[in-house]
Amino acid sequence: MFTRRQFIKTGIAGGLLLAAAALLQKPLDRAGKQALVAGNPLDPSLRTVVRAIAPVILQGAFPAADPDRAAALERIAKGVALAVGALSAASQKEVAELFALLAFAPTRIAVAGVSASWDQASVTDIEGFLRRWQHSRLDLLKSGYQALHKLVLGAWYADPQAWKAIGYAGPPALVKS
Repeated sequence: MFTRRQFIKTGIAGGLLLAAAALLQKPLDRAGKQALVAGNPLDPSLRTVVRAIAPVILQGAFPAADPDRAAALERIAKGVALAVGALSAASQKEVAELFALLAFAPTRIAVAGVSASWDQASVTDIEGFLRRWQHSRLDLLKSGYQALHKLVLGAWYADPQAWKAIGYAGPPALVKS
């Protein structure tokens, strides 16, 4: 049974939580709308998320000592943007909201558990974030992980310049008979 003091504390904590959620919703909505309005599901500020998580997701496939690492990460980000751009409008909005959530510092810290900015985050922090989302009890976080994972893998393996790094000669040539 709640005491009156516990009831009041719980009410105040709940009210503060709702107020914080309302305050955070506006920047997230604005970031998601800006990404969609620009005609690019991943605006430049959100590309940092892809550039940070791609090497971690692609461990073993992504060359660690690639001299063109920055160019490869940019190609992955562009591939993700291309894939997201091919989705339905509703799916584009959801993915834009996911990246806005991850790019916005307060929600990145609260939901992803990554306190440093994405370009400063350690591999260990990013691995921990991805592992927590992959094995989360919440289906929403699991589906967020799956979306990030599939988008990054799809962009990497669809890039002909990445095929050499993984020993793939490319699709067989079609011969007209």
